[in-house]
Amino acid sequence: MIVKSDFYDFFRKVPKAELHLHIEAVISFDSITRLYMKKYPGVSKAEAAEQIKCIFDYSDLNGFIQAYLKVQDLYESVDDFDLIFDDLKDYIVRNGISYAEVFASPSAFLKKGFEFGAMMESYHRNIAKLKEETGVDVKMLLDVSRTFGLANSESNLDLILANKIPEVIGIGLGGAESKGPAREFGPVFKRAVENGLVAVAHAGEDVGPESVWDTIDILKASRIGHGISSVFDEKLMDTLVQRKIPLEICPTSNVFTKKYVKKLNEHPIRKFFDKGICVTLNTDDPLFFKVELLDEYWNAYSKIGFKKSELKEIVKNSFRASFLSDGEKSEFLKKIDGEWA
Repeated sequence: MIVKSDFYDFFRKVPKAELHLHIEAVISFDSITRLYMKKYPGVSKAEAAEQIKCIFDYSDLNGFIQAYLKVQDLYESVDDFDLIFDDLKDYIVRNGISYAEVFASPSAFLKKGFEFGAMMESYHRNIAKLKEETGVDVKMLLDVSRTFGLANSESNLDLILANKIPEVIGIGLGGAESKGPAREFGPVFKRAVENGLVAVAHAGEDVGPESVWDTIDILKASRIGHGISSVFDEKLMDTLVQRKIPLEICPTSNVFTKKYVKKLNEHPIRKFFDKGICVTLNTDDPLFFKVELLDEYWNAYSKIGFKKSELKEIVKNSFRASFLSDGEKSEFLKKIDGEWA
């Protein structure tokens, strides 16, 4: 066994990409406290902390989604997004992340009256600032959201296409999987791809293999968020290998939902990896699940049983599964080999 501190020191230096990270969930408790006190003037810091603690009292996926929406409700203006990106920058530096593709969920903000064009301008400005300060490139996937239904998803796509910025490269499909079956969103995904956007989707997190099948056959998603129920369908796993469809695995998040995984050492990522599926390690929602990317690599090593050499392949997968150009991927893979040596 490698000593934990040595493991973290080493993996912090190794170039890594994170591909399944919800940007609103990278925000810190300090930033949420500031938002809360701004929204409710006169509330003391101690009172705010107590109320925020109540927001984070949940025990299942639907409870988590409601907590997520409550946090989003604390934002009063697009200017508050600056806090998210400040915390994202700190998170990227702490974990030695060299590239990230992050999800943003505009639906709740639009319902609060935020102007979509102003949101995109904030994304563009803040990502440029982050790149200037850290050298790290961040791309965005906007969640068209299954939570609010098909019409809302179509409207979100209309807004994305009418307000294009280079930092937004595609769409995702998040939210309550059991309440918004993937198959219902086929027209949205077809139109997105036809208009030059990449498409990924959450599937197999809270619903069985049929959800993953619909996501790859109907939505034609290039990458699957979670996909853990695929372990129950050998043909599906073979198909993921044959079609080279990566899985964005978020172990701690999956253990929290307790739908298919109760303990980290039971996580199917081991079986997926051995099967030849391109698996990547991600955190999903660092704030909500109290985990960061270096922690997930340590968990994979110390609790799931991956060897250091196998983790090197998973690190490489984080770039192989990204939407970077082939040339950019090759450069990062060379850097990984160099750091490993």
